[in-house]
Amino acid sequence: MSGWKLSVLAPRRVIEAALLAHEDALDWDPEIVLSGSEVAEDKPEDWQLEAWLPRKPSRADKAAVGALFGRKAPTLAEERLPDTDWLTTSQQGLEPIRAGRFHVHTPDHPPLREPGIRNYTIPASQAFGTGQHATTAGCLTMLGAMKARGVLVRNLADIGTGTGLLAFAALHLWPRALATASDIDGVCVEVVR
Repeated sequence: MSGWKLSVLAPRRVIEAALLAHEDALDWDPEIVLSGSEVAEDKPEDWQLEAWLPRKPSRADKAAVGALFGRKAPTLAEERLPDTDWLTTSQQGLEPIRAGRFHVHTPDHPPLREPGIRNYTIPASQAFGTGQHATTAGCLTMLGAMKARGVLVRNLADIGTGTGLLAFAALHLWPRALATASDIDGVCVEVVR
């Protein structure tokens, strides 16, 4: 998805004052998202304010952001952002996880060649479920512990399945179980298919 950004450099106190003014703005357009941050660690007083928009900024958009600075509105730099699938981009370079007998990795990493280890290769995509979240890793570990204790699963449900990782892992351990995996995100449904 492409977008636009307005930005300005100013001292920290000026940017923080603008962010506070934003909090008090009653008629703020919710499609304009603001962030303020320091420019470099070695220059903690040099900050930037960025305003992210899903459209080319109009005069009214620029005036609204400029008004946050009071009577002395700075010159705003305008930048068109490239079309980027930010979710997929954010998932690239994920490190593999090992959760009990399961190893979850992206195609950038090799599978483990250990007896008893089940590898799942999940490419970076728009569907969540790479095992990086502690609850997912915990569930994978618990599935292995349940199997080791002799628990027999006949029916299982993976609600909010994402990539289907938990459902696939459970079916690996209990291949005769009846599994239901669901998600309200259409992208997830397509990825799992």
